[in-house]
Amino acid sequence: MNGALWALAAGAGFGLFQAINREAVRGMDVYIATFVHLIVSAVVLIAISLLTEDVSLLFRAPIIAIFNFAIAGFLHFLVGWTFLNASQKRIGAARTSPLIGTTPLFAAIIAAVTLREFPTWSELIGIGIIVFGVYLVSVQAETSTIGDSSRQRFSVSLSSSWLALAAAFCWSLSPIFIRYGLQGLDSPLLGVTVGVTASAFGYGIILLWQHHRWLGQPIANEAWTYKLIAGVLVGLSTWMRWVALDLAPVAVVLALTMISTPLVIVLSPLISGKHLERVTAVLWSGTGLILGGALLLVLI
Repeated sequence: MNGALWALAAGAGFGLFQAINREAVRGMDVYIATFVHLIVSAVVLIAISLLTEDVSLLFRAPIIAIFNFAIAGFLHFLVGWTFLNASQKRIGAARTSPLIGTTPLFAAIIAAVTLREFPTWSELIGIGIIVFGVYLVSVQAETSTIGDSSRQRFSVSLSSSWLALAAAFCWSLSPIFIRYGLQGLDSPLLGVTVGVTASAFGYGIILLWQHHRWLGQPIANEAWTYKLIAGVLVGLSTWMRWVALDLAPVAVVLALTMISTPLVIVLSPLISGKHLERVTAVLWSGTGLILGGALLLVLI
């Protein structure tokens, strides 16, 4: 299976994960929710690694490769997933997912700064389309401000959207470290296992430090069920994304994994209910622009 197919499979998994994860974060603290699916993902990936990979390669790999995998994991999992969970808890999965579609925009900017790869005029048009799509999604993020002025609505929309945008920014940084790590250890599965496990340990330390936030808070049994399923899905999907990054250009992988956006918009109302996940024509339009702009960035 080539890189594009791996990326599509990863995008489908991420879409299902985000739709299910919405139900989990409703009944669980954001920090606890992130830690649970880090632990579940780590257990799943460790088991697959032990069954299918030569784990001794980890002990022979350069230290810098392990370090790069850990940094990629911290950016993507420890920080990025926290922002994702917080955004889904605040504005829902259907509105969070299109905003995650700004990842190629951030990736283009980061490439210009770090690799001196400046966008052409055609690429700038694609980026502009994505930004306008983000604006449409953002102004729909808070429907409770109908009676406010346009400036107040835009301000509230930005305050609700920044969490998802922060997750997208973190996810556009992690592929750089993934590529560096794979140069020293050519095993996406072992690499992602290192990243997830390191992030789980890091998050455990954060939870101990922030114990007053969550200690004593009740967690619904249903939330645990959804979170365990979400943890398995995101662990497998992340592995497929790392495989895709090893086989195909970063921009192509990031664009193709955004198949998750329409999947989330279709599935979220079915799983969480239309009263919680209101999908409007404007939201669909914004999503279409984000995906269209990303496709333009890949094809030009």
